[in-house]
Amino acid sequence: AAGADLVGMADLIEEIAAGNLNFEVLLATPPAMPKLAKLGKVLGPKGLMPSPKAGTVTAAPGEAVGEFKAGKIEFRTDKQGIVHVPFGKCDFEAGSLSENLAALTKTIEKNRPSGCKGKLWSTATLSSTMGPPIKLDVAALRTFAGVV
Repeated sequence: AAGADLVGMADLIEEIAAGNLNFEVLLATPPAMPKLAKLGKVLGPKGLMPSPKAGTVTAAPGEAVGEFKAGKIEFRTDKQGIVHVPFGKCDFEAGSLSENLAALTKTIEKNRPSGCKGKLWSTATLSSTMGPPIKLDVAALRTFAGVV
């Protein structure tokens, strides 16, 4: 179990096929992937399909569970170079959201692509899933995160 909330194989696959997606991250071992492939149409659009690139297909699930429980997230840019990443939920305390935003800003700065020249940030915007966007001052965000 290694600290996972749900553990299983055939029973979990049946639940997922029935539409029960009451989890945020799905971890799998390589031998389980052929069985999960038939659930691609259910898991794919929700961003839950395990992939080796995201670290959700692993031969050491215990370590992966620990990493994801500790808050590991995956982020990448879309075709326009925009990073879309959740850093909290509406029910988080304001202090927790601030810490997460600062940590996310530092992580993005630290993982700056080697081919990236000039300004890394042109704009920064926050929004809830269905809420209006809030533009942030990039200079103030970088100062807040301590990456000036």
